[in-house]
Amino acid sequence: MDAVSSILLRPAAVFDGAQRHDGWAVLVDGERIAAAGPNLAAPDGARTIELPGATLLPGLIDLHTHLLLHPYEERAWVDQVLRDPESLRVARAVVAAKRTLEAGFTTVRDLGTEGAGEADVGLRRAIEEGVIPGPRLVCVTRAIVARGTYGPMDFHSGCCVPQGAEEVDGPESILRVTRMQIARGADWIKVYADYRFGPANDARPTFSADELALIVRVASDAGVPVAAHATTDVGMRRAALAGVATIEHGNAGTREVFDLMAERGVVYVPTLAAYEALERIRNQSKDHPLVVAKRDAFAAARASGVTIANGSDIGVFPHGENARELELLVEHGLSPIEALCAATSTAARVLRCDDLGVIRAEARADLVVVEGDPTTDISAINATRLVIRAGERTRDC
Repeated sequence: MDAVSSILLRPAAVFDGAQRHDGWAVLVDGERIAAAGPNLAAPDGARTIELPGATLLPGLIDLHTHLLLHPYEERAWVDQVLRDPESLRVARAVVAAKRTLEAGFTTVRDLGTEGAGEADVGLRRAIEEGVIPGPRLVCVTRAIVARGTYGPMDFHSGCCVPQGAEEVDGPESILRVTRMQIARGADWIKVYADYRFGPANDARPTFSADELALIVRVASDAGVPVAAHATTDVGMRRAALAGVATIEHGNAGTREVFDLMAERGVVYVPTLAAYEALERIRNQSKDHPLVVAKRDAFAAARASGVTIANGSDIGVFPHGENARELELLVEHGLSPIEALCAATSTAARVLRCDDLGVIRAEARADLVVVEGDPTTDISAINATRLVIRAGERTRDC
């Protein structure tokens, strides 16, 4: 990384987390933005970088990543969890973190190590201490699942195998595990409100409404928000009523449940890119019932007015391709500016960080420059020219 003290960036346009501005410049001083607006002059000793034809944006945010997984087409999830040593998975995650940052994503919420313990907490520290390059990392550690509902499964009852998340089976273990994950470094708690289990192996609720409410209450006492994996209407409803902050996936969400989420301030993170990848892996056509249901759920969410935030569930597909989620948000009906907001100011509000996801004086100097104008053509978000995180240039090409 190349540390900078004071630089003036002069792009063709600036997207500030809400709207596009022509003729703006942005002055970076150390780890913060000193000023942003028209007619800015470089102070004595500052370096000016001219960026014709480019757009400057806040550093992008991905609210659903798995740095400790890599694409299932390369290696099945069960093999990564059961057979790959944690040291190998951490080594892969170091590369994944670098690719994520170079793609312009300066903050990610990593929603579960999937069998790698608290390795995400170690990665976070390595990034914070400058040992490795990577985005700001918001951790959940292991995630929480109801006993017997997650994987790996189908082993002899005498076998004890590693699990992809941490199991609980009642109020006492819910209290213990939630508090222990926070003590071990979780910034958020993630709970699987539903999952595929039972004789039919279909998605169904895994926690009662009271159990979900207990998880939220224990986490909230520590100032820690909760994210819920929920794909069924019932799981989504229970999670929303329990008070979770975000619901991930929402594949079978109805207009009624999205209305409930909007009413209660629960944010929807649709993870469209992961399901596109799974459709490819499973050879599902665009008219497959599950694909149609996912598309219909997003349309229902749009109609409800629920807040939609960017989260890709990357790890299912290659790290560094996080921006695919923004392209799909636009394909599914958001405007390019709405998609950019979902990955900047909206995502920052989800993380309760009012100095991220925006370009204004005193905000953190997390910035990305792309060739072209993503406010009119979202695909331009892939043409990364310059990335700055905390005032340090991490990519300049």
